[in-house]
Amino acid sequence: MLDVRRLRLLRELSIRGTLAEVAEALQYSPSSVSQQLALLEKEVGVELLRKTGRRVQLTPQAEVLVAHTAQLLETMEQAEADLAASLTTVTGTVRIAVFQSAALALMPDTLTRMAARYPEVRIEMIQREPETALHETWARDFDLVIAEQYPGHAAPRYPELDKVKLTTDAIRLAVPPPSPGRPAIRSLADTAELSWVMEPRGAASRHWAEQACRSEGFEPDVRFETADLQAQARLIESGNAVALMPDLVWTGRGTTAQLLELPGKPHRTIFTSVRRSSAQRPAILAARETLAAAAAAVATDDAG
Repeated sequence: MLDVRRLRLLRELSIRGTLAEVAEALQYSPSSVSQQLALLEKEVGVELLRKTGRRVQLTPQAEVLVAHTAQLLETMEQAEADLAASLTTVTGTVRIAVFQSAALALMPDTLTRMAARYPEVRIEMIQREPETALHETWARDFDLVIAEQYPGHAAPRYPELDKVKLTTDAIRLAVPPPSPGRPAIRSLADTAELSWVMEPRGAASRHWAEQACRSEGFEPDVRFETADLQAQARLIESGNAVALMPDLVWTGRGTTAQLLELPGKPHRTIFTSVRRSSAQRPAILAARETLAAAAAAVATDDAG
């Protein structure tokens, strides 16, 4: 009988690439990971790892085991979900990865509602960029991810993860408040000579914003780069930059910035993903239900 814990170490190595990263992710020592994988090789009787410089490479036989391990872990997670569903009390821990604007706009209300209705569920939250968080949820670092998708841009897809729409928010041109001597800005084209603030390269929002500017016939002068949307808001409000901002950024705070509609009134989609094998776990169902209620409350407040 093969040891499931050792099989999981092999799968983690296929995902993370080095023994050190596996050890860090699972809170083992690198030497312990190496010893356990050596024991797994003895159990199966074939070579599983080959050294390539300072790294190790999985053999074809190891890849076969990794594929079966993924199926095995899904089956075990489904069994855990079914067992939890048979209980009368919703308990357990839900590890949530969330990007900044959703963390600010949705999580405080979600946590308050969860504490009141599901007091025996522990919520752990870590801020992550959506693209990274989807991969980490697939890799089992998180149980649930709140992610985003910009118009015309597909978020990374993992067959093992589901996708449930949470809400949408409008994307608008955010410009400084009116000021004597400052030219009026009425459209995206009027910002061609102005300073822009955007998220770092590689972010979906950055690519979408650059394409929106190029469609208006200019390359944005990106002088300021930060993933912190609150910092972006301050730069806009202080008259130092313009940006394309989703409405969720302004939830719970007023702004002196002018928010201008864009052609076609584009919207960002916010969704949640979990591993399909854990989707029916009561604690995850409770977290999703509560997130949906918090998002609906925000939408109602914005409409009002």
